[in-house]
Amino acid sequence: MRTTLAPGVKLAVHDLTMRYANGHTALRNLNLSVRAGEIVVVLGANGSGKSTFMKCVVGLNRPTAGSVEVAGRNLAALSGEALRQARLPLALISQNANLVKRRSVLANVCCGALGRHRTLATAFGRLPREAIEPAQAYLDEVGLLHLARQRAGTLSGGQAQRVAVARALAQRPHVLLADEPVASLDPEAADEVMRLLRRLATDDGLAVVCVLHQPELAMRYAHRLVGLRRSQLEFDRPASEVSSQQIANLYVGEAS
Repeated sequence: MRTTLAPGVKLAVHDLTMRYANGHTALRNLNLSVRAGEIVVVLGANGSGKSTFMKCVVGLNRPTAGSVEVAGRNLAALSGEALRQARLPLALISQNANLVKRRSVLANVCCGALGRHRTLATAFGRLPREAIEPAQAYLDEVGLLHLARQRAGTLSGGQAQRVAVARALAQRPHVLLADEPVASLDPEAADEVMRLLRRLATDDGLAVVCVLHQPELAMRYAHRLVGLRRSQLEFDRPASEVSSQQIANLYVGEAS
């Protein structure tokens, strides 16, 4: 079923609820929209619903109720090939870059285009010829074009995560999801990746949703902050309007 999003909105979550078979409710009536050109950071303790939210958005979890709208389609109502096609406007960056270490940086970035270039040749590891030039441009955008021919296994953690961002850009997404993308990085590399995500939102017009465990980075780089506590929305406000106490309250009495 086709839906109509408000102008500028690239991702809209309505009354999203996830209840598992054992009776545990991981998300309860979550409403959230993300516009092109903004980075929204989701904060909360372990078990607050952050990971469940991400899994529902990308279609790894089928929510009990509610909708996840991207590019006019409700992903929560789809499965199989229809879901695969509908989530092409989404790209996900995870905590670990998950690069193919034995292949070149360029080859890893080209993998982001395989959703649009699925052939027998690509199934056997050949790079889509039409994906190579754009992949070089994406590497240039993240500042790593000079490493295009280097094996991915030789990269630092920060470099690997930036290559993962370039690979996500090769998908040509409208919405970029980042699930704890700096959790394993040192402070300098974490700042570098967050600056990149902010720039991709502000300059390239992507809608960026980022789950973080570092409130100080969230305050520094987010346009909006979303706080989850005990499976529910605590706040959704511009970062400048959220106090440190409100953030601290997300973790009171919770396992962090």
